[in-house]
Amino acid sequence: MIGRLSRFSLVGFIGALLQLALVSLLTKYFGVLSTAATLVAVEITILHNFVWHEHVTWSDRGSKGFRHLVRRLWRFQTGNGLVSLAGNTALMYCLVGRFNAPVLPAAIGVIAVCSLANFLIADRWVYRL
Repeated sequence: MIGRLSRFSLVGFIGALLQLALVSLLTKYFGVLSTAATLVAVEITILHNFVWHEHVTWSDRGSKGFRHLVRRLWRFQTGNGLVSLAGNTALMYCLVGRFNAPVLPAAIGVIAVCSLANFLIADRWVYRL
């Protein structure tokens, strides 16, 4: 479990960097509101992380057929996507929109909060044996 959590964390760290870069790019250079930028960045990051989890984190679990891949993607979008999209959007709205926190530090904190729930959902439901 420790090895899998380490791989999950590495993929998540890379995804977090991607998400932060996208939020920064969208808010600073394209004038997108932080909440909308977060939605877009999180969805791109969810897809990015799914691909890497398939090949790195949980490559030893499950059938490799297309039907099973689609099922895992649906579960990943439903579980991790819901936690990431709802959690990131709601928390960013509260931190930035209501409390005027700086965008990038707020995004870092929000990512950290959602990570453990995402690991448990992926390990116990998306990639269950």
